[in-house]
Amino acid sequence: MRSSGSPRRGPGNRRTISPSTGAASRVLGLVLAAGGSARMGRPKQLAELDGRPLLAHVLAALDEAPVDRVVAALGGAASQVLDRVELGRAEPLVVEGWAAGMGHVLAATLAQAGEDWAAVVVLLGDQPLVSGRAVARVVEAWRSGAGPVVTATYGGRPGHPKLFDRRLRPDLLRLTGDTGARDLVAAHPEWVSQVEVGDLGSDADIDVEADLDRVGAMLINGGTP
Repeated sequence: MRSSGSPRRGPGNRRTISPSTGAASRVLGLVLAAGGSARMGRPKQLAELDGRPLLAHVLAALDEAPVDRVVAALGGAASQVLDRVELGRAEPLVVEGWAAGMGHVLAATLAQAGEDWAAVVVLLGDQPLVSGRAVARVVEAWRSGAGPVVTATYGGRPGHPKLFDRRLRPDLLRLTGDTGARDLVAAHPEWVSQVEVGDLGSDADIDVEADLDRVGAMLINGGTP
């Protein structure tokens, strides 16, 4: 078993990505928080966890991470989020047609965010136990030559954060539907480096009310069940 934090490359040889050129250091942190929270029945971005909104936990992780710019993709309940969540240094980008799914939201947000980044690291707005140190480990792996996709793993299971080198921007801008970049990554396993971060937190997500109690207990226990 590889030591924690060492990048592991996926198999295959379907397509070669040449080294990136241009600005080689700027990292964009992107939080996807545009969903309509249909399963919870109320905006889960605003659900309180340990005294603050769920989305605020994710944004706080990026405050502690080596990223140069932070963007929060909003859609469902965007006006309420803007009124009630302290975004800090995050720039809110409201996505039209957000209900089309995560792939559409990711593509539309990157189109609005421009091209001034060398890599984008993606977090989900309903995973409050992903730590800034986990983001840092993924970014450090990319800076050491991993990629062009770097995915965090938890006990070997891929999760978030996920980092994409800017060489993949054209592919990301073509995403549609509700699977995010999952199909793109699955089609090109040779692009993927895995970095274990399970010792730094959890990617447990919140979909229904009961998850708040479960994840809240994990938060008290330092991110463990």
